[in-house]
Parts: sequence; C-alpha cells; structure tokens
Amino acid sequence: MIGIFLLTHATYGESLIQCACHVLNKRPAQVAQLGLTAQDDPLDSLPLARDMLKLVDSGRGVLILTDIYGATPANLAMKLLEPGRIEGIAGANLPMLLRAIASRDQEMATLLTRTLAGGRDGVLNMLKH
Repeated sequence: MIGIFLLTHATYGESLIQCACHVLNKRPAQVAQLGLTAQDDPLDSLPLARDMLKLVDSGRGVLILTDIYGATPANLAMKLLEPGRIEGIAGANLPMLLRAIASRDQEMATLLTRTLAGGRDGVLNMLKH
C-alpha cells in the first residue's frame, strides 16, 4: 500500500484526515500529516518531514498531498519528491484524499491519475447538477 502524507498549512491536513475518518468510519493506515505555521522555519521542518515520510512508507512509496502550490508546505514537499517513489499533488481537498485512500493499492502512476481526478471531480457547481 502506498503511504499518504499531508503537508499543509496549520491544521488543514489533520482536519482532512479527521473528515476522512468520519466518512470511512475508521482512521486509514499509513496516513500522516504535518502542519506548518507561520512561525515554522521550513528548513527546520525538513528533517521532521523526512522522518514522517518513513513512518508511512512500507516500501511502495508515498503520495504527498499539499494545499497551495508555491506556498511554504508545497515548497517543503518539493524537497522530498523522488519521481516514481515519492510523488506530490497540490490543491488537496477531501474528495482528493478519499480517492487517494481508495486507490493506493494501485501503482503510483494510477494513484496519481485517480487522485487528481478525485480532486477535480469533487469541485462542481451544485445548481448545474
């Protein structure tokens, strides 16, 4: 199973995980989060982020989800990426996380495709559906 690591602003990652727990009625295995605050130095957080990656990696790799591309959590995530083994997606939302959890027994490329689709498909104009 591919691990999932949320690297986000403040408590956003933990909030997404808690919402996923509510939907799934359990806490998914191999899911962790690190929330960065304005006071955190990203370089000081890098060793902790590397340690947390190891906690969720069973040998099949890790998908990092972050909230805003170009912001501090995403910039930190960029330092952790290893194509094919540790991949990252920005713009994390609950449909994206749920799709990632449901698809992480697949290969990394399939997981990336399904996770991106889950995030996109979860955003819609409710009056148009």
